[in-house]
Amino acid sequence: MIRIGHGFDVHSFGGDKTLKLGGVEFLDHIGLVAHSDGDVLLHAVCDALLGAAALGDIGRHFPDDDLKYSNIDSMQLLSHVFQLVCKSGYIINNLDVTVIAQTPRLKDYISDIENAIASQLTILPNQINVKATTTERLGYVGRKEGIAVHCVCLIQSNTEC
Repeated sequence: MIRIGHGFDVHSFGGDKTLKLGGVEFLDHIGLVAHSDGDVLLHAVCDALLGAAALGDIGRHFPDDDLKYSNIDSMQLLSHVFQLVCKSGYIINNLDVTVIAQTPRLKDYISDIENAIASQLTILPNQINVKATTTERLGYVGRKEGIAVHCVCLIQSNTEC
């Protein structure tokens, strides 16, 4: 069986956290407001994987009113989601991620992001495609108020999982 999942997340800039996208830190950029570390990219990936496996969404598994998830590293969330997907009998074919941000520019970080996610999901970096776009200065993203991310994934059943 082949299944498709879609994930979306958005966070606003602010607070005192370091910006993290796909597990990669952007030390020279203001972070995102969130209950966890605010890694909006990984949150979208988690939601896509959970959706594909019909396992609900990130809020169901990691509610933002639960203090044990306060400032948690989103790579830990992704690891847990991956375990759930695998226990459900699926393997990941690919992820396609679109980051919508006026700032920061991502082109120099995309390979690092793909490698970080691939390592966490025990898949090859070429099974992940991360791309970035802007909104041509339109809307909250264009005004540099936050970042939005879409992720689409393809998983398939695997009896060896």
